[in-house]
Amino acid sequence: MDVLLLHCLRDSLFISTDIEATGDSLAMQAGLSRLVTRWICSGCGSGHAVRAPGTCGSFAALVFWWLLFDLEIVSSLASQLGLIVITTVVGTVAVAVALRYEQAEDPQWIVVDEWAGLFVALYGIEPGRIGQVFAAFILFRIFDATKVGPVGWAERLPRQFGVMADDLVAGVLAALVVWVGEVSWVYLAGAGASW
Repeated sequence: MDVLLLHCLRDSLFISTDIEATGDSLAMQAGLSRLVTRWICSGCGSGHAVRAPGTCGSFAALVFWWLLFDLEIVSSLASQLGLIVITTVVGTVAVAVALRYEQAEDPQWIVVDEWAGLFVALYGIEPGRIGQVFAAFILFRIFDATKVGPVGWAERLPRQFGVMADDLVAGVLAALVVWVGEVSWVYLAGAGASW
């Protein structure tokens, strides 16, 4: 059983072919660590979508965010900030590990950066404000896809930092536009109005 499991891990999770299926516990731990890394980097598998993995990963992050709000795990600004920090730190470490085994600098299946960036874009928004949630999602995807200005500059950072930073900057830009939209809406429509 150990030999079969190790072969499956090696063949499907980019484990180097120089690790032979000997049942060695170190080889098994390496396989398990790569499995966890791949699961984190792919946003619980959402990055393996055949088409538009970044958008699919972002949508999966939105569903996860909504679930955390519904379960009241993330409901305050402090807990939202904690979610951003944890996702960013864990994502950066996982991407650093994954990039050791990848040829591309930013493989499309790695979408933990989209998760962190979308959490930034959604910072301070409550799920009941559908217009703001939708705007944050769309703006984040536009800024991330177009790599406009500071998003492109952040992407040029080395390795895992560039992978994560461009999406975080895209999230900040999306959050700023949503915030300006909210302030403008309240100003134009009158106090107490929200979109």
